[in-house]
Amino acid sequence: MMDFRIKSLAASFVFSAFWTALYSPAFAQAEDATSAPVTEQALSSQEPLTRSDVDAWLDGFMGSALEDGKFTGAVVSVVKDGQILTSRGYGYADPASARKMDGADTLIRPGSISKLFTWTAIMQLKEQGKVDLDTDVNRYLDFKIPETYAQPVTLRHLMTHTSGFEETVKDLIIQNPSSVPKLDEYLKEHLPERIHPPGEVPAYSNYGTALAGYIVQRVSGQNFEEYIERNIFSPLSMQSSSFRQPLPAELAERMSGAFTTSDDPESRPYELIPAAPAGALASTAEDMARFMIAHLDNGAGILSPATTREMHTPSKSIFPSLNTMALGFYQQNRMGVPAIGHGGDTVYFHSDMSLFPKQNVGLFISVNSQGRSPVQSLLLREQFASAFVERYLVQPGHDAETKYEISADSQLRELEGVYEVSRASSTNFMALGRYLGQVRIDVDKSGNLKTPFLGIAAHWKPIARDVWQRVGGTQRLAVSYRDGKIHQWAYEPASPFMVYSPPPWYRSSALLNPLLSLAGLVALITVLLWPLSAFLRWRYQKSFTLTGRAAIAYRLTRVGLILTLLYLIGWIGLFFTLASNTSALDGRYDGLIRLMQISQVFLYFALATAIWNVVKTWSNDTGWINKLWALMSPLAIVIFIWFAAATGLLGFSLSY
Repeated sequence: MMDFRIKSLAASFVFSAFWTALYSPAFAQAEDATSAPVTEQALSSQEPLTRSDVDAWLDGFMGSALEDGKFTGAVVSVVKDGQILTSRGYGYADPASARKMDGADTLIRPGSISKLFTWTAIMQLKEQGKVDLDTDVNRYLDFKIPETYAQPVTLRHLMTHTSGFEETVKDLIIQNPSSVPKLDEYLKEHLPERIHPPGEVPAYSNYGTALAGYIVQRVSGQNFEEYIERNIFSPLSMQSSSFRQPLPAELAERMSGAFTTSDDPESRPYELIPAAPAGALASTAEDMARFMIAHLDNGAGILSPATTREMHTPSKSIFPSLNTMALGFYQQNRMGVPAIGHGGDTVYFHSDMSLFPKQNVGLFISVNSQGRSPVQSLLLREQFASAFVERYLVQPGHDAETKYEISADSQLRELEGVYEVSRASSTNFMALGRYLGQVRIDVDKSGNLKTPFLGIAAHWKPIARDVWQRVGGTQRLAVSYRDGKIHQWAYEPASPFMVYSPPPWYRSSALLNPLLSLAGLVALITVLLWPLSAFLRWRYQKSFTLTGRAAIAYRLTRVGLILTLLYLIGWIGLFFTLASNTSALDGRYDGLIRLMQISQVFLYFALATAIWNVVKTWSNDTGWINKLWALMSPLAIVIFIWFAAATGLLGFSLSY
């Protein structure tokens, strides 16, 4: 599935992880002055797209990519004009037995590319008149999506990731086959809150696709896995593919292992995904090639040409200059070459699929390991698709560089600041990831931007009004306005399904981070001075001047601050424990989460004792320094409570 591990969420609610993402490669298409990409060098040649040339190029590219990225193994398939041009395997499916990866035989996990099978099924049912893309999905369900907004959620919203659901990650991936819930049980138990009006905010949703898969099941009268087998796998002769969990024995023995890096030969357990329609597929590179051929051939065997065209047509975007969503597919235009596709990540498998309809070419890649860093697979997929397009598909002469001068009345300075991502949890403790993932845009006097990109710092130069291009790349960034103010911005490749917007003032890290630093400093000084002052009184034989209730208030204030610090440290530690161990999202930490939720009483205890201490201090004959410092403790605790409220730590939900 999309790599929604919390680690990537925390990096750029990069959960994504989770976040993230996170993302399948997507590049821009040069159509006019507002969208012409800046290329760093002339693309002046095009090699013949033949099996011999592709095989030779792949062997060179993938060999060095696996070695440099520390990937254990990979598979690739390329299709052209309705035929499998090539399928290749690189590295190992099982280093212990020296079993090698094979494009025809080795099964991998395509992650969120699974979603394209779900969306294809939905379009089949639409073609048959059994579903309407613009009808309230409640019509097809045996439970109810709450009427949070006047507008209902529709299948079109689900297919374009604009349903408005918050992110949900509990039970995203589990390891115990006996604990995999039925699809309807999973959906009813993990129903996320609706946090945006449908159709307005792109925010990638695994739950939304799983919901669509359940609609396939309900409308067709067949289990989801059975429906896909009968109506997609069988017509396309995809005999080595399955959504079943665990895998049937005859396929399981051909399944690739799952690894961290090529330096670690230990294979991890088969990843079980309760939201199966969103990411549970196991397949081979050649089977994925058959699926690509069907979509490139106007849906041959599974959809009508008209339905296929509808599915592939990009939807209207708030950023006309950026790639957007089609119906389930991402627009992935690269260097002027129109493309659609999808990326996919589990914890260990990382994949991407691109279709180039005008050239009748398809490209699939999957690696079976994380690689040397969390973003290594993203970088590999970007480089792989870009290099392929540049070598075989870009027309000679596509080398124009756009020059653009920022106008004097530009609103660029308003763009400088912090932003939060749309794909996020909002109503539970995982909202901490949204806060930690806030990113900053810096703007220089020439209109160049600096902001994180796939976990690294990137610079962007203006190429049109409110459009920038990454220096050294072809990805673009664009900004939209509402009522004369910055409304949203996005960058490729994430623009089809994720945007950034200014956070409300009360959860802006630009405000809260300095206040948290002040509160933390006050708390640490107060707590550390307590034993130090006691030691100095003992050392110099000085008596403690406070007595009675004033002394109790003084001591309880310090205890309250210690408990508050432990409370915050506990939450942050728990968050990053989940971030580093996605399999722990199966509910095993629910008891600890509940304990942390109950522990919020420490905050209120600390505030009450700190206020009591202020009253006692100001009523005593003590110095002004002591009186003023006494005021700092309740101020610090109020800031901590503010932070806890803004990041969802004060709730009591075990749905996250």
